[in-house]
Amino acid sequence: MKGWRTRIGFLLPPGNPTVEPEMAELTPPGVSVHFTRMYAEGPAGTHAGQEQRNQSQVESIPACVRLIAMVSPSVIVMAHTATSYMLGEAREAALVAEMEAIGNTRFITAFGSVMAAFGALGVRRVAYATPYSAEMTAQGVRHLENCGISVVSSGHLANVRNIYEESSERAYAVGRQVNHPDADAIFLSGVGMPTLDALRPLEEDTGKPVISAASAMMWHALRTAGINHGFDGYGKLLSGKF
Repeated sequence: MKGWRTRIGFLLPPGNPTVEPEMAELTPPGVSVHFTRMYAEGPAGTHAGQEQRNQSQVESIPACVRLIAMVSPSVIVMAHTATSYMLGEAREAALVAEMEAIGNTRFITAFGSVMAAFGALGVRRVAYATPYSAEMTAQGVRHLENCGISVVSSGHLANVRNIYEESSERAYAVGRQVNHPDADAIFLSGVGMPTLDALRPLEEDTGKPVISAASAMMWHALRTAGINHGFDGYGKLLSGKF
């Protein structure tokens, strides 16, 4: 039987090609990962129309939870950070409670996982980097600060044609761009931009923890499922040594 240790379910945007390979890369022995796609209208991965796509994705979540619950996961993860920025703290908490009732299992979000990671590492001030538009990045800054995290610097990738065409090299570059002496950590938002290969080099070159939405959601999902597994090569959070 696959997933004899635990099973983790992920809900991801329909055009996202990044979450599945990155989560597969972080899957410990005895753990299985399972995916379903939320529904969204319009072009995938572009800045234009992102808010409308986010809204349609939220409307599809209950049906997606019912589907992924059929594989009996220990936890279901909403793998999309910007949805949390749109919902805000109270509406996200209500969504989590509703989806746990529908799926009869734990339900967590990528952003909620980031907040859990900040708490575990004692992070209160962040340098914030995204592949989003300036407007969506600003919305993320406001959400972080509403959740009690001080954003000491922020920035976004220039000349993004499609978030799903970005690379770990560009994730590293924007992380270096926003790094600030007053930041406790660097936060790479968004699960569409590949980040795993950038985590360790960024930590080595900046001397501070680097948390991405992708690294945080697998770290949090495993711990929510009661799995304690340390990873080598992906930075402080996933190493478990803190």
